[in-house]
Amino acid sequence: MAHPGTLHKYNKKLVAFEHASTTTPSSTPNTLIWIGGLGDGLLTVEYPTSIAASLPPTWRLAEILLRSSYNGWATGRLSRDAREIAECVRYFQALRPQGKVVLMGHSTGCQDIMEYLVGADSANHPPIDGAVLQGGVSDREAWDFMLESEQEKTDLQGIVAKARDMIDRGDGMGIVDVKRNVVAEGLGAPISAYRTFSLLAKGGDDDYFSTDLGDGHCQTTFGRIPERTTICFLLGSEDPYVAKRVHKKALLERWGRIIKEGGGRVDEENGGVVEGAHHNLNGDPEDVVADLVERVKRFLEGVEGREGGAGGARL
Repeated sequence: MAHPGTLHKYNKKLVAFEHASTTTPSSTPNTLIWIGGLGDGLLTVEYPTSIAASLPPTWRLAEILLRSSYNGWATGRLSRDAREIAECVRYFQALRPQGKVVLMGHSTGCQDIMEYLVGADSANHPPIDGAVLQGGVSDREAWDFMLESEQEKTDLQGIVAKARDMIDRGDGMGIVDVKRNVVAEGLGAPISAYRTFSLLAKGGDDDYFSTDLGDGHCQTTFGRIPERTTICFLLGSEDPYVAKRVHKKALLERWGRIIKEGGGRVDEENGGVVEGAHHNLNGDPEDVVADLVERVKRFLEGVEGREGGAGGARL
């Protein structure tokens, strides 16, 4: 199936695909940059196409391709993703200097946004006007509850220990042995020691969304999100990567509370639990996808209507 649009080259080797608009373009459009999760690439998740088709003339949706796209995540890191996202943001801010820019992450794309906003190099990233975090879940907790046998759990602990040992020996970019490696088998890619530890160890660089992280820790992440960037959390009620014991609504409210206590802004009206939605919504009923699309549209309308924002403070 052909997907009309514009391919933007935002650096020498990477591109972003902007979906064609179904409405007459605005002279100063705003940009929603969509960031996929582990294994995703251009058009691998279906709902961004639905969002793009529903946007008003003042907005465009572009799907970003990173070096971590497809299987590149297995030897990548969030900090590299954030640097590339910053390049893409700068590109669209230069292309549309009067427009606003919002990031939308799916799955690990949410970790990318957190790294962009509060990571070690965040001060060097251009400000953005808003962020939608859809399906932000803990890889560490997901693997812990999805593995059923004690042998698999023991193997997983051994994989993390092996990764830690390799990192300590200065071999963080070395590939962890794939033998009895349930993670490499499950995700279909040989994984570096660094990324293995980052994904699966408590306190790893990818560990932003685990439910067992206390308020004190979360104040150093969610609590540092800048006030100029409004946040919208979206989590599917049927997301298989969140344990059934987790009260999803309460979890999102907790993160939102910590953001607000830190001086940030959260769209609680449009954010929340999307009933009937799975992790990436591929194959979900039309009314479920429509619910997510409408939430995103209303969020963008709010961002567009807000005075000021990141536009006057770009790097």
